Amino acid sequence: METKGVLTVVCDGGDEAEAARLAALLGAPLSEADDGLDAATLVLRLAEDGLRLEADGMSLRPDFCDMLPRLQAGRLQRELLVRAAKIKGATGVPVAIDATAGLGEDSLLLAAAGFEVTLLERDPVIAALLEDALRRAQNDERLGTVVARMHAVQGDSIDYLRNLEVAPDVVYLDPMFPGRTKSAAVKKKFQLLHHLERPCDDEQTLFEAALAARPRKIVIKRPVKGPHLAGAKPSYSVAGKAVRYDCVVPPRAED
Repeated sequence: METKGVLTVVCDGGDEAEAARLAALLGAPLSEADDGLDAATLVLRLAEDGLRLEADGMSLRPDFCDMLPRLQAGRLQRELLVRAAKIKGATGVPVAIDATAGLGEDSLLLAAAGFEVTLLERDPVIAALLEDALRRAQNDERLGTVVARMHAVQGDSIDYLRNLEVAPDVVYLDPMFPGRTKSAAVKKKFQLLHHLERPCDDEQTLFEAALAARPRKIVIKRPVKGPHLAGAKPSYSVAGKAVRYDCVVPPRAED
């Protein structure tokens, strides 16, 4: 599968076989050095410490360790997403599908709260970064049991949701334009991701696919004053100062 724009995979002390696999998967050239690469070239660098996305002097290596403070028991239950996704009266292990997984931070919160989470990411470069972050987290004793409940799938979430045989408890959607925060570090991260294809360009179709999955609840992340996704009025919302989670409970789930 080819990515949009110019991309080069650079093996910089990492696993050469894995670098070759990524280059073949992404339809990108493979290099062992930066010689001849323009500063604006989008680079996926495999080094000993993991996979990085680089361009224009910026570098992004997702690391779930950065989320550890938010996984503390007292704080986790106050997370708006965890409150919004909670299924009252649920028995067994609840199942969630994050249809716009990105780098997996929201999915990590759901997994820490006890959900078994499938992370769907359409863009193959973002999916590669996500899978690498999950592999590294599996070897961290603070995260291993949580990420064991996270399962990344690279592919089109609309097709996946439409063809599910078993309905999940929750479908989670975050189709917001990611440059919504004023944090300089986050802005840098999303500037890099903007070199790639956006994960969602048809909100109506995505919402209809979420309904087709027959979940007990659809949770949608929105700007606190933003419009409802696809014009769908939520059953209720959980809102903070900057972000709102609209919860749509399909009629099937209310029966």
